[in-house]
Amino acid sequence: MNAIEKYFAYHQCLIDQYGRGDMTKQEYLQKNYEAVIYGDIGPFRNMDTIEKALFNYQYYNALAKEAKLVSTSGGMEYELKKDYQQQSNYYYHKKDQATLRALHLLDFEEVDAYFVKVKSHYLKGKLFEILLPVYDMILHSTSTVILEKLREEGVFTEGSRKSKIDTYINGRY
Repeated sequence: MNAIEKYFAYHQCLIDQYGRGDMTKQEYLQKNYEAVIYGDIGPFRNMDTIEKALFNYQYYNALAKEAKLVSTSGGMEYELKKDYQQQSNYYYHKKDQATLRALHLLDFEEVDAYFVKVKSHYLKGKLFEILLPVYDMILHSTSTVILEKLREEGVFTEGSRKSKIDTYINGRY
């Protein structure tokens, strides 16, 4: 088993623990963050395989969520809070680049995408889910570039659906 396979096996273990209620969303996010930061692999400059692109998605998603979480902690100076918010946005952008690369590597085959029903007024009509059943992966994005590409490729279904991981995406952390 290579390093990427080990990470995804561990990632699935975390998902299973969260799904059983053995850990909170915040604990799940922290353990996943630690796995990508302290693991044997870092982000790939050359995403020449779907596995590398999907790892980069997870890597940058974990960093974005951590920076966002830090930016919401109380007692922080405005400038520092703003820096963390910008960091989070940068990492979300990198995550979206990995998503787009994965979709291109798959040639948009066996991909299904749609808006998800969310409690957040901010994310309503913006957050969409991308299913990659061959890889048993669920990706999320708000990128208008990715949305337009999914529509252009005919794999985006209009309307909103309940997310495959509704409890997770609508859960607070």
